[in-house]
Amino acid sequence: MQTLRPFVAVPLMMFMALSTPALAQQRHAVNPATIAGAVDQHVVKQDADRAAIRQALDRPEVQNVAKQMGVDLGRANAAVSTLGGADLERTANAARDVNDALAGGASTVVISTTTIIIVLLVLVLLIVLLK
Repeated sequence: MQTLRPFVAVPLMMFMALSTPALAQQRHAVNPATIAGAVDQHVVKQDADRAAIRQALDRPEVQNVAKQMGVDLGRANAAVSTLGGADLERTANAARDVNDALAGGASTVVISTTTIIIVLLVLVLLIVLLK
């Protein structure tokens, strides 16, 4: 039995060593290029959201409201980089509303609505800063 063991064990080990790479084909449920494209789209959307927030924070009307409320805009601008997920999306939507309302020259009615939107934007940023 001792002499038979090397004759069986050595071919069995060689068979196992050579067959493993052939059986382990790289098959993915989702194409890696598709995953990379989805990640890239997500990053681009987040960058656009952050740009919209920063654009709203750079507006003089927003700066005046923030100053009246005692909000440090430098800190708020720094917090924009840390936003993510639902907070980023909500804040970006509010910022886009502010940017759209102030883009074409605001009337007194629009300024009142815009002031409410600005206050909501600043409140969302405060909530995120205080988390």
